[in-house]
Amino acid sequence: CQSLGNFSLSITLPLYFITVLQKGLKENFADAEVSVVDCPDLTKEPFHFPAKGICGKPRIADVGGVPYLIPVAQTEKVYDLNTVAKEIELPGAFILGAGAASSKILGVNAELIAIVQSKSEKKPAVNGSYVAQINPADKGCLLEKYSSKYNDCEFGLLANLYASEGQPGKVIEVKANGRTGELNFVTCLRQTLEKHYGEKPVGMGGTFIIQKGKAKIHIMPTEFSACPLNTDEDVNNWLKFFEMKAPLICQTVFVSRDP
Repeated sequence: CQSLGNFSLSITLPLYFITVLQKGLKENFADAEVSVVDCPDLTKEPFHFPAKGICGKPRIADVGGVPYLIPVAQTEKVYDLNTVAKEIELPGAFILGAGAASSKILGVNAELIAIVQSKSEKKPAVNGSYVAQINPADKGCLLEKYSSKYNDCEFGLLANLYASEGQPGKVIEVKANGRTGELNFVTCLRQTLEKHYGEKPVGMGGTFIIQKGKAKIHIMPTEFSACPLNTDEDVNNWLKFFEMKAPLICQTVFVSRDP
């Protein structure tokens, strides 16, 4: 897979940071290469995002969380990406990440792949997000463009979000292939940073493409669990897992440890 990410701390990247990531990835992948490059134009193939890049005043927002799913879902927890942009003092921010769609808008529970240029004083919001849900017809995965049915920027329960001015600039490019260990791509990156930085939380956000192969990906059921979900095992048993074929464009946001 190939990843484009931005370090969440506004500092000049030291060379050893690149070395740290590359060393960690090589413990879990046959080949790994990490470098600093110019961000490609994300408005073009294969991304078609509403912003050219992921640079400019980068920041991370964790909104809600899994505790709002357990032991029963708190469906009143509804948020708006335009409000989030204001709260993180970046109105008009380009936001990407992963979360839950608003069940009040959709009428069902679903995953949200957030890709939003939030509204500013001069421009309305552009919502390029996708929704993944269980297809009621065949119980498979149904992936739809959010704007094909809805015109808001709401989400519910939880979201891990990366925000920036959406400008071109320097980004970290990560290439990895031939998984040899137990860790998936994102977990490997996160644990690598946690191991190196210890108690100091370090965050990253960006987009990556699984170019070849398959990935095991979960989708929340359309109905919230009638039985209390008291443990992580309960949550995993409730989720529905699918084997997805490449190519897959993914949005990821992570922090090395809970601050």
